[in-house]
Amino acid sequence: MTPTTTPAPSSRNHLWRPYTQMKTAAPPLEAVATQGTRIRLADGRELVDGIASWWTAVHGYNHPHIATAVAAQLAAMPHVMFGGLTHAPAERLAARLAALLPGDLDHVFFSDSGSVAVEVALKMAAQLWLNRGVAGRTRVLAFRGGYHGDTMGAMSVCDPEEGMHRRFGAWLPAQVFCDLPGTRAEADALDETLRAHRDGLAAVIVEPLVQGAGGMRMHPPETLATVARLSRAHGLPLIADEVFTGFGRTGTLFACEQAGVTPDILCLSKALTGGTMTLAATVARTEVFEGFWSDDPAAALMHGPTFMANPLACAAAEASLDLFAREPRLDQARAIGRRLAAGLEPLRGALGVADVRVLGAIGAVQFARAPDLAALKARLLDHGVWVRPFGDIVYLTPALTIEAADLDRLIGAVAGVVAGQDG
Repeated sequence: MTPTTTPAPSSRNHLWRPYTQMKTAAPPLEAVATQGTRIRLADGRELVDGIASWWTAVHGYNHPHIATAVAAQLAAMPHVMFGGLTHAPAERLAARLAALLPGDLDHVFFSDSGSVAVEVALKMAAQLWLNRGVAGRTRVLAFRGGYHGDTMGAMSVCDPEEGMHRRFGAWLPAQVFCDLPGTRAEADALDETLRAHRDGLAAVIVEPLVQGAGGMRMHPPETLATVARLSRAHGLPLIADEVFTGFGRTGTLFACEQAGVTPDILCLSKALTGGTMTLAATVARTEVFEGFWSDDPAAALMHGPTFMANPLACAAAEASLDLFAREPRLDQARAIGRRLAAGLEPLRGALGVADVRVLGAIGAVQFARAPDLAALKARLLDHGVWVRPFGDIVYLTPALTIEAADLDRLIGAVAGVVAGQDG
């Protein structure tokens, strides 16, 4: 295929960047080093990272305990295939996750990314019915405003109208969508939708407490409890997508804890390794796992990413869990939340602000209409902070280890830009 234009020669023309119109986008900033909650650029500037590299670096960058664990594993065995082999880092990590997760979420399937963790969860739910001898359950009930990833199955359960995947509608499986049940009427509507579609549904999927990339929409634990109750009442497995909310971001280790909910399948990634390496996990309750326990080879879960359970990543994840066990990460998350609330709440009355939301170590300011994102990012950079607004929100999800001065700098930058006090 002949391109319509010939780019100027440059090594950077070989990179196809995420969520970026390559023809018109400004050149990206070049990072050369990280430390703590700072990113150093090639031009000498140092930025305070307000989003922990897409919500992953919960312990900050370059934590020595994680670095030491990864280095030791690299020297011993960087990788080995997981088909027909096993290794201690994966065995230990699976056991530790099972011990930390609520209820009998005891069976851990490792993969590479959050999107793949969701794909595996969808496949588990669909095959569970087939293994039970039930055909025709091919759809999933998801919630408007949700986001679950960029792969095809994950896209199909994202918000079909407002999300970035709307253009792919003709390619995607047709799912069932409903509003989160924040009111009695919405709960009744969800109940009726589940009843109407029950014979064709394989599962329900939800982001507990926060719909992250869909706009940092927050809901109380009671809403999650209602989703769980109605899913159970209609005999449907509940998938909790905690790719964003897992590992302390909401103030508890896992968001579903706040509602006293044990989902049937739970997805983890992002902060699983403390932001150092790619790893994900799809964790199932015993009842789900037993649906695949059979003498029939066809009943096995037919999924196996090449780099699943990578030993380096498992070592990083174990080290991250060590830090949650011995350092006050959850207290730090709650303290960040209090500081975010105090600093962002005055913006509620600012011109052009529709809402201010804080939950755990997440703070979001929603505009009445979508701003000029490029201009907003540039103004934030002028304050020496790395913050990536999207849609109609600007948000902060810093490392849980961020120092008070850096957190105040982030809050001050957002407040100044939103209120127009920075010119």
